[in-house]
Formats: sequence, C-alpha cells, structure tokens
Amino acid sequence: MLINEIFHSIQGEGKLAGVPSVFVRTAGCNLRCHWCDSPTTSWSPQGVEKSIEKILEDVAAFTCKFVVLTGGEPLMASGVELLTTELRRLSYHVTIETAATVWKDVVSDLASISPKLANSTPPIDRAPEWSQRHESRRINLDTIRRFMIASEYQLKFVVDEPSDVEEVNSLVHRIGDVRTSDVLLMPQGVIKRELDEKATWLAEICKNLGYRFCPRIHIDLYGHTPGT
Repeated sequence: MLINEIFHSIQGEGKLAGVPSVFVRTAGCNLRCHWCDSPTTSWSPQGVEKSIEKILEDVAAFTCKFVVLTGGEPLMASGVELLTTELRRLSYHVTIETAATVWKDVVSDLASISPKLANSTPPIDRAPEWSQRHESRRINLDTIRRFMIASEYQLKFVVDEPSDVEEVNSLVHRIGDVRTSDVLLMPQGVIKRELDEKATWLAEICKNLGYRFCPRIHIDLYGHTPGT
C-alpha cells in the first residue's frame, strides 16, 4: 500500500473534532480537486510502499485508539479492506475519509463522506486531461448511500461560496433520508484568515438550515503543515 504519511495529531474536522487521532494518509486518488489540500496524494502522488503489518506497527507506536484513513482516496488503496479489518480486530476506532465515488467492503466506525461539489472541478485550461474526468466521477449516489447504511456517517461538504449551498441542498435531497444534523458544511481554504472570513457567513447558513458547521481545528493549531 502506497503511504504518504502516518502521524499523530488532533482530528480537526467533523463529529470527532478535537479527538487525538492517528492519521494514515494513502497516496492515490481518482479525482483531481483543483483546491486539493494534499496534492502529494492526488496531483503528484508521493509515498512509500508499506505492508499491512508495517502500517499496523507504525500506528501502534502511538498511544491512541482512534485511527483515520485518509488520502487522496483511501478506497483506491490495495489492501484497504484487510487493513480496516485488522484495525477493528485490534480495537481501534476507524474513521474513513472518502469522496464515496468507489466502494470497497471496508470496516469503519465512522464514514466521513465528502461528496465533491462543482467548485472542486479543475478548470479545463489548467488540467484539460482531468477537468471532464473529474466532473463525471465526482458524485456517485449509490456509493454514498451504501456507506451511509454500512456505519455511522457524516456528509461533509466543502463550501467555497454561498451559492454552493444550493448544490448541497440538491444533493441532500437526491441522496434522501438524511438527517440535517449529519450534514456538515466546511469552509474551503488552508489559510486561517481565509477560513475565518468564510466561516462568518457559513455559520449563519448553518443556523438557518440546521446543518452542522465544520471547523478546521488543525489549521488553527498548526497551520497547513504536513504531519499535523
């Protein structure tokens, strides 16, 4: 399995925000979000091949029972099903961060499903080979629903402009049977000033619609730095 990094930090997003967690970041993705905050897992994948046994050994080096599989798209990683099964056997709480465009029979305690809005599609003049491909792949309603049935879940949307919320509402309606408290709206950005500016109006939208506001605590604590 190609691993970009394994590190111990604070979960900065979602229902478990604030919980110390070990992050296993895989390299490789079937999408190319133009604002991707981990381009060394997507646009220019970088990592080291590690066995399941070595990954478990690295995770066990930290005194922490919460593990987050992230990427890139961790569902693209070969052996991810076995990795999650072994983590469960060892009594870890497993969160999987996924765009839910592909399905694998993984074990998770929390599926952090992040469907990509139109704001994620790279401009055609920047990435002509990826713009159309990304746009055609970014939403898979059937796979989203499968993850929702398989475990506890959260639907996390990256919002760049207020107008993005119309697309969020439409997707929530199309997915169906979604509790508003399980819908998280997170401002797009990796710079604290930018996040703070967007949080001002995004929090009001959440108040009006009943969605959950999703901060990025790790940016506040560490900035946008690998391994944090």
